[in-house]
Amino acid sequence: MSTMKIKKGDTVKVIAGKDKDKEGKVVAVDKKNGKVTVEKVNIITKHTKPSAANQNGGIIQMEAPIDASNVMYLHNGKATRIGFKVEDGKKVRVAKSTGEVIDK
Repeated sequence: MSTMKIKKGDTVKVIAGKDKDKEGKVVAVDKKNGKVTVEKVNIITKHTKPSAANQNGGIIQMEAPIDASNVMYLHNGKATRIGFKVEDGKKVRVAKSTGEVIDK
């Protein structure tokens, strides 16, 4: 992917996969692999050994990354595509459905 249209902190809606129609905030973005991690979406169970951080080890649940193509940006409660536009010499993201600037 050349540019990621989704950024950390954006609210997104999952449009494909086992968690379809769930919404959440983006926790992390992996530009290299084109993946995003969304809170409370794509929960996996992981078995961990005892360590300094986790004394007991055991089974923990955590969010796993999902492909960025499987999420859409939520603008005013509706899923929309994102485009780019240059305003005042600065490149900003624009909601395709309304034409409003997302980045202030």
